[in-house]
Amino acid sequence: MLPPADPLAPEWLVVPDDANALAAGVWPASANRAADGEIVLGGMPVSEIVREHGTPVLVLDEDEVRSRAREFHDAFAAATAQHGTTARVYYAGKAFLSTAVARWVTEEGLGVDVCTRGELEVALAAGVDAARIGFHGNNKLPSEIERAVAAGVGAIIVDSAIEIERIAAAASRLDIVQRVLVRVNSGVHAETHDFLATAHEDQKFGMPFADAETAVARIRELPSLEFAGLHCHIGSQIFGVAGFRESAARVLELHQTLRAGGEIPILNLGGGFGIAYTSVDDPTPITRLASEIVDAVASGCAERGIPLPMLAFEPGRAIVGTAGVTLYEVGTTKPVSLDSGASRLYVSVDGGMSDNARPALYGAQFSARIASRTSVAEPTLSRVVGRHCESGDIVVDHEYLPDDVAPGDLLAVPATGAYCASLASNYNHVPRPAVVAVSGGSSRVIVRGETIDDLLARDAGISTNEGAR
Repeated sequence: MLPPADPLAPEWLVVPDDANALAAGVWPASANRAADGEIVLGGMPVSEIVREHGTPVLVLDEDEVRSRAREFHDAFAAATAQHGTTARVYYAGKAFLSTAVARWVTEEGLGVDVCTRGELEVALAAGVDAARIGFHGNNKLPSEIERAVAAGVGAIIVDSAIEIERIAAAASRLDIVQRVLVRVNSGVHAETHDFLATAHEDQKFGMPFADAETAVARIRELPSLEFAGLHCHIGSQIFGVAGFRESAARVLELHQTLRAGGEIPILNLGGGFGIAYTSVDDPTPITRLASEIVDAVASGCAERGIPLPMLAFEPGRAIVGTAGVTLYEVGTTKPVSLDSGASRLYVSVDGGMSDNARPALYGAQFSARIASRTSVAEPTLSRVVGRHCESGDIVVDHEYLPDDVAPGDLLAVPATGAYCASLASNYNHVPRPAVVAVSGGSSRVIVRGETIDDLLARDAGISTNEGAR
């Protein structure tokens, strides 16, 4: 018989039948437990990964990334073909970008979205065709605009009126006609954390419709710019299609109005497609997302008597998130009892908010499992915490782990492929961990982990002939 739910546990968290089980959809498809109970990722036991690369380490399943990229590409291609148009899918590099990942997704048919000079240079270094790159950002530096135009990026997404003049000037100097899209705010507020919702009016991205009309008119006046379409992104970690349908309907009103000044070949509806972080999360299947969103846009165009443009989408988290699993080593455990009689087990690991800032930033929920073995011990309410000098240094806020979890155990946290490595920091002067790709029973480093010497090398007060102490 299972123990009763802990009164400190949130309502959504149920006592598991098996605290060793790997919830489908939360882990990469390759994840399983070997006969000895050890978790295997990409055909490689976690103990071997750790022996080669240490902990903490972010393990990225290459086959999972490729599979999800293909799924998005094929689903939107099929959905748009049903209505006589085409789709272009870009990988949103902000989720996690390295040259290896850029190659994987482009080999599976995707373009790449970037929003800084650094991301652009990574994509170009990976050999990504610049024509398949979109450049975002609410404050693109003039030097970044110059580099993007010179590199031949396929589209720059205009975020403000000021950027129009900067892009036009750079393109004129380089004797290039630069294709641009205008980012607008549809007023649809995604049902998610306020910091993740990016289409309501009082925020830094995009333009209200009235300003967008003026912006498009100005773009059409400038010979060095080509207005290619509108862009809208309603938020992140979104389940369901209702928000996308409503946003598309509103943007089509503006699209129709702007067609009076000329054809508009592209409508980019952004990304934000959610993934499962816990067993209770229920993300919308990719094929349903594609068919229902495209059907809604096609219906809206038909109602207005306008042709269906090429549609573009920008998944990031949905491509790489579930592919990532972070491995830690347990350092200490500490049962904490409250006056009410309730208790929680604190499990401290050798990483924390420096390699996964999402719980501290957004209150994000994650899952965890002992990775190096299985256990028949009863599940106990646990909180996985990091090693930083910060009370908010929480990796997994609520989870049931076997109550014999102990120092030396390997702990695995799934669904860390997106916005973990990309948000990593050196808080408390902790080096950022390596990112390791696994596939076919082997592993390789795709982003090197930092060392203490790397950290000291940036400190200008340290003599060059002094090593790490």
